[in-house]
This record gives sequence, C-alpha cells and structure tokens, in this order.
Amino acid sequence: MSSSTEASAQLIYPQNVLANASLLNVKFISACFAGAAAGILGLSNLSGFALFLAATLLTSACIWGVNCKGKPGKYMHGGIGELVNPGQDNAFTFVLVWTLFYAIVHVYD
Repeated sequence: MSSSTEASAQLIYPQNVLANASLLNVKFISACFAGAAAGILGLSNLSGFALFLAATLLTSACIWGVNCKGKPGKYMHGGIGELVNPGQDNAFTFVLVWTLFYAIVHVYD
C-alpha cells in the first residue's frame, strides 16, 4: 500500500487534528474577548450571557463561511453542532474574564 492510501484510510488524520486544535483556539480567544467586553461595558446577568451567545454565533458563522465554505460536516466530525458548541471550558473562561474586567473597571465606581 502506498503512504497516501494509508493516510486517507486513517480515522484520525494528523493534519485535521491540528486544524481542529486551531479552531478551539479561535473559540477560546473569542470567549476571552467577549468576557472582556462584557466586563468593561458593565453588563450583568442575562445581558452578559447574551453577549457571549452573540460572540459564539458570530465566531461560528465566520468559521462556517470562511474556513468550512458552508460545509462544516466535510471538515469536522460533528458538523454544525460541533461548530456552534462553545464548550464548557470556553464558557468558564468567559465568566472568569467577565468578572475580572468587571471588578477592575466597576468595583470602585
């Protein structure tokens, strides 16, 4: 068997794993920026989580249109569900950065 045939037959293709890791990094950075924006703007309760939802959907739409060319099922195992899912760690990162920036900017007002 040639090496290209073996590579295409693998269930876990190393280049795809690296690309998915970069998608996780983009989602993480998006959660950090959304948390910082929510904290600086002084958002609280549901308005802060609405910003997180909007940032997640905007990031997913950009990845869907630019990177996946409208076909996320071709590039990742979960398809659109995997693309839109923010992940538990990103939600916790959002809350952590949100409270940090809120405390820095608005505690002594």
